[in-house]
Amino acid sequence: MIERYLRQTKFSSYEDFMQNFHVEVPENFNFGYDIVDEWARVAPQKAAILWTNDQGGILHVNYAQYKEKSDQVAAYLRSLGIEKGDRVMLILKRRIEWWYCMVALCKIGAIVIPATHLLTGYDVAYRCNSAGIRAIIACGDPLVMQHINDAMPTSPSLQYRISIGPEYAEGWLNFWKGVNAAPKFQRPEHKTKNSDPMLMYFTSGTVGEPKMVVHDFTYPLGHIVTGLWHNLNETSLHLTLADTGWGKAVWGKFYAQMIFGATIFVYDFDGKFEADKLLHVIQDYKITSFCAPPTVFRFMIREDLRQYDLSHLRYCTIAGEALNPTVYQEWEQLTGIRLKEGYGQTETTLSIATYPWVTPRPGSMGVAGPQYKVDVLNERGESCKPGENGQLVIRTDEGKPLGLFKEYFHNPVLTELAHRNGIYYTGDVVNRDADGYFWFVGRADDVIKSSGYRIGPFEVESACMTHPAVMECAITGVPDPVRGQVVKATIVLAPSYREKAGDALAKEIQNHVKRVTAPYKYPRVIEFVDELPKTISGKIRHVEIRQKDADNHKL
Repeated sequence: MIERYLRQTKFSSYEDFMQNFHVEVPENFNFGYDIVDEWARVAPQKAAILWTNDQGGILHVNYAQYKEKSDQVAAYLRSLGIEKGDRVMLILKRRIEWWYCMVALCKIGAIVIPATHLLTGYDVAYRCNSAGIRAIIACGDPLVMQHINDAMPTSPSLQYRISIGPEYAEGWLNFWKGVNAAPKFQRPEHKTKNSDPMLMYFTSGTVGEPKMVVHDFTYPLGHIVTGLWHNLNETSLHLTLADTGWGKAVWGKFYAQMIFGATIFVYDFDGKFEADKLLHVIQDYKITSFCAPPTVFRFMIREDLRQYDLSHLRYCTIAGEALNPTVYQEWEQLTGIRLKEGYGQTETTLSIATYPWVTPRPGSMGVAGPQYKVDVLNERGESCKPGENGQLVIRTDEGKPLGLFKEYFHNPVLTELAHRNGIYYTGDVVNRDADGYFWFVGRADDVIKSSGYRIGPFEVESACMTHPAVMECAITGVPDPVRGQVVKATIVLAPSYREKAGDALAKEIQNHVKRVTAPYKYPRVIEFVDELPKTISGKIRHVEIRQKDADNHKL
């Protein structure tokens, strides 16, 4: 399948990749028909998805079955009146229905809005009113259903609440009852256009309400570079650890994997991530390719990896937050596998990465790819010199690159603020070394300004992580009447050090950081905690720590 979209599919080097990578974008591309249904035509028995859960459940889905189920779901939704351009939200955790609905809505031409099950009633109502959502398809979790019910009185656009079960309630439609009774699916007469909106994500910043990021129908092809980064082929069994409510799900559990013909492995679990259980899954199902946030690898290297057979695991990638060099080094020492980092945003596909032909540099995001013209600009709008911090941008003066978002929905002012003078501003501060490797510093609004110094949180986190007592660390700035801000480290200690938490250990860590990096960067405030706040995908929520400190400062 990939041969239809790449002019050249094999690359011998990074230089070859940069010179000869080219995606052929057909007219009126539709992922549902052109990828899923086409696989069903040419290889109906080919494994599309291997779904498992933490209760021992297992489901094999081939492409013939995938086409059939997605057609049935599309027919059902059309019977309700869902048509091209309608907005439908999915709150489905990692249930198999998410994959069916994603393709079904694509075939209809509706705009799909994946969302996390952690939304409150207020969050649901905000999304319904901001996007004009007509239907929500949700997992039958009583709490999720209650939050959606709470949103109903203030969500006039919301016509349908649909539950996949096992719980149903008054006013809710039974998903599978409707799907099984639906008429035969007929492809809509009105084809989708490449420029039509297809996918929308609500993405939160550090201030203000979430933004609505809209992608068009060419967006899946923008993830071909993601497949190359994951080093996929038709024999790959790929696991990306991400909830379907976040953008990482379409990066690692959907588009690229199917375009390349890899089998998507799904591990559906509720509750907190447990490293031991995940390692058993990787071992027992013989996962070949794995992607997760660095936090997941931090916990896995604390296990005795000699107890697991990871011989089938050939490739590991990291995304979601910056990678501390110590995690990279320990994982390679324990498994022999080099972690390949990648960077992108909800607004983009993979923008910078350590591709298969690139030698990793621990702590670096990697190098530029051919899909985006990236640069680092200082506050005067000039390209930064090697080692100089600046904002990462994507140049768009020659048109919108494949994979870059279409707009912020119903917000031309915010769209114009991000896209101006032929440049998309990512809001991320980085620097680029003389060899073209990019190094993450922090969000533009995360940089700590202390006594005239500008301090990037990631570099201090990396220094803290080299101390053996530190298992996890989040660096933030806290208000200070003299310095403006001071550096704070919120630390989860390794088990063997937890009884030693106190002033003496804090002082030891401070002195260690002073030796490892520039002394002015050391954390003047250290707080020991049992756990760090995280998103369901495992990313540390620095914004929650900052908000808590800001609230305490007001008291």
